[in-house]
Amino acid sequence: MTSLASVSPATAPAPVAEPPARFGDLLASEWIKMRSLRSTPWTITLIVLFVIGSAATAALADYDNVAGSGPSTRQPPDFLPFDAYPPAGYMTLMLVAGSIGAITAVSEYSSGLIRTTTVAVPARASVVAAKAVVTAALWTTVGTVISTGSFLVSQAILNGHHAGVPVTHPGVFRALVASALLAPVCALIGLGLGVLIRHSAATMVTSAFTLLMLPTLFSRSERWSADINHAMPVTAWKRLVQNWPPDPESLAYTATVPGSWTVYALWPLIAVALAVVVVRHRDV
Repeated sequence: MTSLASVSPATAPAPVAEPPARFGDLLASEWIKMRSLRSTPWTITLIVLFVIGSAATAALADYDNVAGSGPSTRQPPDFLPFDAYPPAGYMTLMLVAGSIGAITAVSEYSSGLIRTTTVAVPARASVVAAKAVVTAALWTTVGTVISTGSFLVSQAILNGHHAGVPVTHPGVFRALVASALLAPVCALIGLGLGVLIRHSAATMVTSAFTLLMLPTLFSRSERWSADINHAMPVTAWKRLVQNWPPDPESLAYTATVPGSWTVYALWPLIAVALAVVVVRHRDV
């Protein structure tokens, strides 16, 4: 009688530990997520055309004014900041950038994709940081295109009456940089609000109120009220674009240039920092 040879059961392969996701991988992932939002390319294209178009419209209006003033009353060429950077166009840019920045975070919460993200990458702070880097890079590029295009188009129109100025003219470069950085500043604020609030409608309303409506509640006639007004991004942008000195006889308090740059730096930094802190201590 032959005996059966004992067969040892097949041993399961030892699980291979997956290496932690590198920050570069997170950046690539966030870029893919942002591109996959079908509304993003169309929205960016439309806002670029709208803001540059508003600069062209403002320059054409002043072109007619310069033409009607006659050579005897025409002043020497000076930089007309709100022709190149009209408030209506740039306030619309603030709304759009803040909204897209918020959607970057809110879309994951509304679709449930955030659960998959946190399972794949337990380091939630790294995820928020990657979102912030991609958002800042995208909107800095968009803001630079808009700011440069607005300046070039408006000055090309005004050059018809020799009223245009070069980029080396006093105040031009500061206005160009401030207008270019306005988009990423607002986008990062929207991103921070999106992580904090996590609901689309509430985030959009809060973003619009914070960026545009809140400053109007504080006048510049009282020092305490003016300080709050000057701490808002839209007020900082207007001061940085303005190329004339404050009126010493004005009763309104005026923001300073260094203070306005500080506002530009602190708002996105605080928004992203709060988002990192909150996402570390909150369940998805």
